[in-house]
Amino acid sequence: MFNYDILLQQILNGLVLGSVYALVALGYTMVYGILQLINFTHGEVLMVGAMVGLTAVNALAGTGLPGPVLLLIAVFAAIPVCVTLSVAIERLAYRPLRNAPRLSPLITAIGLSIVLQTLAMIIWKPNPLVFPDLMPTDPVLIGGAVLAPKQILILVVAAIVMSGLLLLVNRTKLGRAMRATAENPKIAGLMGVNANRVIASTFAIGAALAAIAGVLVALNYNIAQFSMGFFPGLKAFTAAVLGGIGNLGGAVLGGLLLGLIESLGAGYIGDLTGGFLGSHYQDIFAFAVLIIVLVFRPSGIMGERVADRA
Repeated sequence: MFNYDILLQQILNGLVLGSVYALVALGYTMVYGILQLINFTHGEVLMVGAMVGLTAVNALAGTGLPGPVLLLIAVFAAIPVCVTLSVAIERLAYRPLRNAPRLSPLITAIGLSIVLQTLAMIIWKPNPLVFPDLMPTDPVLIGGAVLAPKQILILVVAAIVMSGLLLLVNRTKLGRAMRATAENPKIAGLMGVNANRVIASTFAIGAALAAIAGVLVALNYNIAQFSMGFFPGLKAFTAAVLGGIGNLGGAVLGGLLLGLIESLGAGYIGDLTGGFLGSHYQDIFAFAVLIIVLVFRPSGIMGERVADRA
């Protein structure tokens, strides 16, 4: 007999997971929309945010501050570090290669990702670190499903941050400059837009989103380690492609859809395969979706936003 409570639970779990993917995917899609560059260091920026946040929490552990206050401090400690790191990466690694063949910045991004993982392993050691529960642990009943307060926090924070970003891009002077630079950087420059400043701002905003996502991921799974950014980064890239890379609305839609696909797949794959595959095979769904989208709709669900480089 079909259990609707289990279905509701999987949907809610998928929305929580998808909200994190969407936050990270926005960083990918913003950079791609302006530079046509896949910033594969973005997952490592998420990891640095989690590690810095954990360091801040551990430093204040004996002060008696409430958990939610410590969590807020962790976020505000992670954001400036991640922003500084991301802007430095853009300035030192990507800007000199801006007119180089596309393969060059892609290889640079992969190399930087490995370097950042190695540095994190040296600084914070290779063993996984425990991220404490900073939110109440009493479950919240929603229909027949159960959500932890930290999962509700993830949904609320992700919704607020994503809405704020969409307003920034569509309603502010910086947002107009970003859209103009994405459309045609040369003409935008003739109109008085400082392309370098806009690009640096884009990296900074994406890094802030990654820092928030990193702390939320570490809080959700109660763990942080040097390699934790790899799979969320790769899946967020998949989400960006699924929704239409370069399209902010597409990144949000793609992230939520990918989270739902993974959660529902993990919940029902055992029944569908007669027990041959278990829930720990959920990672295959992200990459299966990526292959299907690239084969049948390379531009994504909402269409890829391609800047005019003429």
